[in-house]
Amino acid sequence: MAKSPKKKSAAAAANAPTGAAPAPGVGPGGNGAAPSLNVLAQYVKDLSFENPNAPESLAAGPKNPQIQIQINVNAKKIGETEYEVELDLDAEAIEDEKVVFKVSLVYAGMMRLQNVPEQNLQAIVLVECPRILFPFARQIIAEATRNGGYPPLLLEPIDFMALFQQKGASQQNAPVS
Repeated sequence: MAKSPKKKSAAAAANAPTGAAPAPGVGPGGNGAAPSLNVLAQYVKDLSFENPNAPESLAAGPKNPQIQIQINVNAKKIGETEYEVELDLDAEAIEDEKVVFKVSLVYAGMMRLQNVPEQNLQAIVLVECPRILFPFARQIIAEATRNGGYPPLLLEPIDFMALFQQKGASQQNAPVS
């Protein structure tokens, strides 16, 4: 029985001389390298929980307060390819014109973006990066309200693209600083 020729491994095949030059811009340092987004760190920058009417507000039994939520996304360039992205969340529960509780969180991440086309950079920083941070910030808010004696405040998913678009064309075209 004749032996079949051995198959070359993918690495050996890639390193085998073919007589052709690599495609321009492909590979390390080339403009055609694949875009990447890496989370270098995530952290709480500021966390505040106010329970101004405790223990009376807790003893009054289950209530259905009106919850007001404000969301803001901020970003600044901190290195050649690194950005700090902040997700600023404020929630306030109000019942009978009294504040039941307030929680404020600034949750941030240090992100590295490489090989991202300039025209996509701001959308990635202000949409995709907060989308990565949001589940962690949501958990912190839920735990803070639970630890304050209330049911966990579970924030609904946020459409960061809609927030980005609401900022307007003038802010979208401004560079991320």
